[in-house]
Amino acid sequence: MKDCHIMTCCTIRRGRTGAFVPFFLMFLAAGLLFNPPEVPGDQHTGKTVYVIPIQGEIDRSLVVFIRRGIERAEEAGADILLFDINTFGGRVDSALQIATLIGSAEPMETIAYITTGPESTGVSWSAGALISFSTNRIFMAPGTSLGAAAPVLMGAEGPEAASEKVVSALRAQMAALAEKNGYPTSIARAMVDEDIELREVYIDDELSVLTAEELQDARREAKKTGQVVEEGKLISPAGKLLTLTAMEMERYGVSSGTLSRRVELFEFLELEDPHVLDLAESPSDRAVGFLTGSAFTSILIIMGLVALFIEITSPGFGIPGTIAIICFAIVFSSYALLGTVDSLELILFVLGLVLLILEIFVIPGFGVAGVSGIALIVGSLVLSMQGFVFPDFEWQRDLFRRNILVVSLSTVSSIIIFGILAYSLPQMKLFNRLTLSAAQSAEEGFTVQTKEEESKFLGKRGFTITKLRPVGKAEFDGEPLYVETEGEFVESGQQVEIIEVSGNRMIVRKC
Repeated sequence: MKDCHIMTCCTIRRGRTGAFVPFFLMFLAAGLLFNPPEVPGDQHTGKTVYVIPIQGEIDRSLVVFIRRGIERAEEAGADILLFDINTFGGRVDSALQIATLIGSAEPMETIAYITTGPESTGVSWSAGALISFSTNRIFMAPGTSLGAAAPVLMGAEGPEAASEKVVSALRAQMAALAEKNGYPTSIARAMVDEDIELREVYIDDELSVLTAEELQDARREAKKTGQVVEEGKLISPAGKLLTLTAMEMERYGVSSGTLSRRVELFEFLELEDPHVLDLAESPSDRAVGFLTGSAFTSILIIMGLVALFIEITSPGFGIPGTIAIICFAIVFSSYALLGTVDSLELILFVLGLVLLILEIFVIPGFGVAGVSGIALIVGSLVLSMQGFVFPDFEWQRDLFRRNILVVSLSTVSSIIIFGILAYSLPQMKLFNRLTLSAAQSAEEGFTVQTKEEESKFLGKRGFTITKLRPVGKAEFDGEPLYVETEGEFVESGQQVEIIEVSGNRMIVRKC
């Protein structure tokens, strides 16, 4: 492997392109990170309400937007976070991240408001239901609905139902959120698990919503206490996911009220002259969504690895190295905004890069160091795309498998592209001037040492004039010669011995 490195267009070197990197990274940071917080004015005497929209598909860019919105609200000392929700759902991992962010927004009160309007579908389904249950209170406009939170996986033939492990994990999470915020846990679980049967039950004329198992427990308890238990209508039969309308949500104690407009909501909350700040998704938020998409991430990884392979197999530092730095800087910085990149990923990436360089320049052959280097680089890229190291839940395992697939295919593709470039570029007219194509033939007068002349150099000892890295100069009997080692590094002034002569190539080793 070590004798097969082909020098191609990488001989374009030592320009000033490296100076572009800091300016690019500064521009990237400014575009994605800088967004000054709004400070409430003095003209309002009431509470400060930050309105954060959750519209359309729930994806990774929304996580960044929600995190930044909550941080702004905290900096401004807001009293209420109002989430204007209208979504069919989206990524489970993103919804769980958003739910965690909302749950940590204390002491601010968090409110979910499922709205309707000319451009609104008036729903909070799937992952949207999970986010709604993570808030302190839920309000809904007439004609809206909430529920249908069963996880769905994208298979080769389209959407398919998730396994029981995934359903169980999400069902427990929904129940935990409902329990924390005072919502009926039976309704939360029935929105995730279609096997749960849900029924109205009156216990001493007080309405409750119970599963079949909970109803049996209620009857047993009623016999002990003398309570009267009466069954009401079946809300959700087994085999059907639960979705409730605004009026049903209020009837069963999930929604705190059914209100048509935001002004009615503020009146209901007894907010006098509130300072309302509506946050909108910025171009930088949309840029994060684009940069962290699987397709663009794959392109960046392929470009970065190809440029990296070219750079480390070529002398000096130039355009390929700059391209590699830019590509990986974009990958890690964009996922850092999602909160999935920590020091571990960066350490693994740098360590893998060092092992790969050692394998190519120091260690002969291609073995443990090279394979370990590639594995560490792949591992760092996979971990940068997820918020966990080892998956605990089935949905995390699915995400882990998807990330491995994306990075592995990108790595294999980059190796294939590098091989194609290494073979084809030297033969293209555009790059002919960048590679040495002249031949020194004997017919033109070029010669090398004869066997007799070669033998007189074997075994000679001398001292290095320059450092051998592994090529340099050494002096033998007062004659300076170009020599090289078998890969080891030798300082200047060291005694060396010629152990092999092949044409004009002299191999030495340290005595």
